[in-house]
Amino acid sequence: MRIPATTACLCPLLICLCFIQKSYGTSQLRPNVRAQSNQTKHPDGERDVHHRPKRGWIWNQFFVLEEHIGPEAQHVGKLHSNSDKGDGSVRYLLTGEGAGTIFVINEVTGDIHASKSLDREKKGHYVLHAQAIDRYTNRSLEPESEFIIKVQDVNDNAPKFPDGPFAAAVPEMADVGTSVFQLTATDADDPTYGNSAKIVYSILQGQPYFSVDPKTGVIRTALANMDREARERYSVVVQAKDMAGSVGGLSGSTTINVTLTDVNDNPPKFPQKNYQLYVPESAKIGKAVGKIKANDEDLGVNAEMRYSITNAEGKAMFSITTDTDQKEGIISLRLPLNYEKRKVHTLHIEGVNTHRDPRFSHLGAFKDTTTLRIIIGDVDEPPVFSIDYYIMDVYENSPVGTEVGTVTAQDPDSTKSPVRYFLDHSEEEQVYFTIGLNNGVIKTTRSLDREDVAWHNITVMASEVDNPSLVSHVPITIQVLDVNDNAPYIARDDEIIVCETSRAGQVIQTVRPSDKDNFANGRFSFALPIDLPVNPNFTLKDNEGRLAIVAFALGLVWMIS
Repeated sequence: MRIPATTACLCPLLICLCFIQKSYGTSQLRPNVRAQSNQTKHPDGERDVHHRPKRGWIWNQFFVLEEHIGPEAQHVGKLHSNSDKGDGSVRYLLTGEGAGTIFVINEVTGDIHASKSLDREKKGHYVLHAQAIDRYTNRSLEPESEFIIKVQDVNDNAPKFPDGPFAAAVPEMADVGTSVFQLTATDADDPTYGNSAKIVYSILQGQPYFSVDPKTGVIRTALANMDREARERYSVVVQAKDMAGSVGGLSGSTTINVTLTDVNDNPPKFPQKNYQLYVPESAKIGKAVGKIKANDEDLGVNAEMRYSITNAEGKAMFSITTDTDQKEGIISLRLPLNYEKRKVHTLHIEGVNTHRDPRFSHLGAFKDTTTLRIIIGDVDEPPVFSIDYYIMDVYENSPVGTEVGTVTAQDPDSTKSPVRYFLDHSEEEQVYFTIGLNNGVIKTTRSLDREDVAWHNITVMASEVDNPSLVSHVPITIQVLDVNDNAPYIARDDEIIVCETSRAGQVIQTVRPSDKDNFANGRFSFALPIDLPVNPNFTLKDNEGRLAIVAFALGLVWMIS
């Protein structure tokens, strides 16, 4: 078979003659070289064992342009057998992929046409089988052979970014040329043919902040010192264009939303250099009395800070802790406040970043200071006693109304309101004392007996005349002093037994007297009763006022302790 000198719709650069035996690419033949099959098929299916084909035929590896939209069917190529004398006796048959539907052959002339528009991106080539037979005998004139029709690419697909739009992040203040993101566009056209799939990248939007490498699609920073606090988000539009970016190439674009992430490039800053805070003098120790806050334009850990009081005077009276969630300094009281002693306290407060970035140390110290004046508010306080605890004494058996002592309390406020005194009678079942309403003088309300109750514990209350609800208390202990108001008594047995063999001077009894009074009033003198007759058989001896000794008259002594 020969190929006509002219073949419609074939690119002159692609006149590559190919003989395919059973599979695509089995053997390549040069143009206009006659190809012979070494295994010619006979109609009966037997092979020529002498490897001498009776006839041979040649044809092009056919090409067909995709996306053909002409009014007529696209001519693909022509089959021709050496046995064809032009008398119509040879019949050309075509089988395989698309035969009869996409590819139609003229059985007389061997011309092949594509009846439909083809898309290379859906199917790049078709494998078909050609056969030449005698029209009258149906005998095979040429062996059935396999060949390929290749769909030739045209630039009909624009580059795409199938996963776009994209999101990327880069630290603020990054150096020029810092990589941000890499884009990769896809092109469905044939990358091995021409420039249909050769892509060049360019920026449509996002300059002068960012640039893109035209070959790799890597996006980089193009401007120094981009500050997140000034602008955080950028929308970068990148175009991918095929045909190596030349005029007429197809293009596609995508958006990359770039966010500047935070770095610690801003120090804390107090909005004011001087603050004032009112705190009542009644504030409790350990409780928060106020808050202060420095602003930091950074985020997260880059904005974390620690507060401290730097002056010794302020640290003595107040403490400050850091609320990490709110980034506030919480001021608390260390010692009680007293408006009457000091009305103003001054604190020097410092806020400093805890996570510093050494790259920005040239920007200065990442801290700030401010002054806080704490104004102490006067609070109406209850009276204050001159001492915290009183001890008084009074003699027992003193007349009712005897003065025991005096308590003194004063209003600590500047108003110096008069004070009234009261006794808390809830502590005693019986009332032994009273107190002067205006002078705080404590007196007895009944005669006291030391031997009954030696100590009394009472509580005195003091309140202001102007504000009776403010009450203070003070404990008082009153000792009842002893007087000699109890006679001694002698505890003795009913009878004393003396042996008849007792010797003169032998002790027969010790007399031990008792007295309810204090020991100072408990010294005794001993004597035999004068109203009783004297018994010459016994003697009584005083032993230094604590005991007496009774003995036989003939030297027997009886000791009393």
